[in-house]
Amino acid sequence: MMSKGRIEAFSDGVIAILITILVLDLKIPHGEDLRSLYPLLPVFLAYTLSFIYLGIYWNNHHHMFQLAARISGWVMWSNLHLLFWLSLVPFTTGWMGENHFEPLPTALYGVNLLMAAIAYWILQQSIIRAEGSHSKLAVAIGQDWKGKLSPFFYIAGIALAFVAPWVSQAIYVFVAVIWFIPDRRIEKIL
Repeated sequence: MMSKGRIEAFSDGVIAILITILVLDLKIPHGEDLRSLYPLLPVFLAYTLSFIYLGIYWNNHHHMFQLAARISGWVMWSNLHLLFWLSLVPFTTGWMGENHFEPLPTALYGVNLLMAAIAYWILQQSIIRAEGSHSKLAVAIGQDWKGKLSPFFYIAGIALAFVAPWVSQAIYVFVAVIWFIPDRRIEKIL
């Protein structure tokens, strides 16, 4: 059995680096008045949303691993799979923000969120498989309605990006809001 401390420390480090990379897209304005900040507003809004998403993943990842007792090789690969999709967040965020939420960048951002959600689900299932169907994590997540509904919202956001990108953004914000508070089911088990 492998130690979960290493996987947690590695994941924490990667997410911290990703948050740091995100802020590098915020350029210093060329001007001293508030009007000089206006062109940076889309980049700042995209940054804020992605910062929140990375924070949500970090928080929920932490809670999930608090219930994990066994770490298999498959759990480690599943964790790397999640980190791969999260590592693309600065790229899709930057492209979307720099292009003022145009349809294709907004859709690709949604694809990135969808793939990260799928990867998180795979990681969660890998932990449950390593510990058994009656593990603390399996009991804690129960029906997992947020986990099951989120991909459908992302798919809707991706499709709507080509019709009304602002609706896609609203959907992405909505999903972030429902995930913002850590899952209390896990906290009850802890």
